Amino acid sequence: MSGHRWAARAAAGAAAVALTVTGGTLARADDDIDTLPAEEIAERARDALLDARSLHLSARGSVGATGEEGSVDLTLDREGNCAGGVDMGDDGSVEIVKRGDDVWLKPDAAFWENHVPIGGSTFDKILDGRYMKAGADDPRMLEVTEFCDLDTFRELMTDNAGDADFDGLTKGARTEVNGAPAVPVTRAEGGERMTAYVAAEGTPYPVRITVRGGDEEGTVDFSGFDRPVPTATPSADETVDITALLGRSIKPV
Repeated sequence: MSGHRWAARAAAGAAAVALTVTGGTLARADDDIDTLPAEEIAERARDALLDARSLHLSARGSVGATGEEGSVDLTLDREGNCAGGVDMGDDGSVEIVKRGDDVWLKPDAAFWENHVPIGGSTFDKILDGRYMKAGADDPRMLEVTEFCDLDTFRELMTDNAGDADFDGLTKGARTEVNGAPAVPVTRAEGGERMTAYVAAEGTPYPVRITVRGGDEEGTVDFSGFDRPVPTATPSADETVDITALLGRSIKPV
């Protein structure tokens, strides 16, 4: 599986988990959130996440029945801008930048070797550490442009809001996530345990979601809410046009 497709599945998985353990009312700041029942904490967390204009997402673990391991580190916004990367361990990594109508990808040598066994090493030599650049409307970049857009993430949650079920949620004791206070809300079902850690001070954002058991196992951290996506893009001498590199095939790389 290519790096951007793994990332798309990871982001979709994060949205699905967020939907499963969170619900929906008006998000608002509440420093006494740990006094509320689990269901109401989950509702506030989901709406806080939906209200965000931008965020930083860091996901690590396995996605799907194949158990593929990897991580995603990405800052994205509702305008479709993003910056970050995907790391699949020994299978390689890809740096990603999307700004406006342009997308840049920089796969490493391991990615080319493992995902494009015929000709990949040639592409790697041609790029020589540079980015591939394409238009955001290029069919080869469709999955990148979709998972780079925070609105795609939000729509997945909104479209499935009717499936949210608050029965069986339990609240844990206040703890800390990355040095900040948080309240865990957990659902355990069918051998799978999902926990959302909700900020206990200020806006009740979900700051971490963990999944253990079942087909998904990993951790998703959310941070940098409403902070802008970095605006820096690769310069012309750091870039190779994707059409010149790959020709006119629309097969995803």
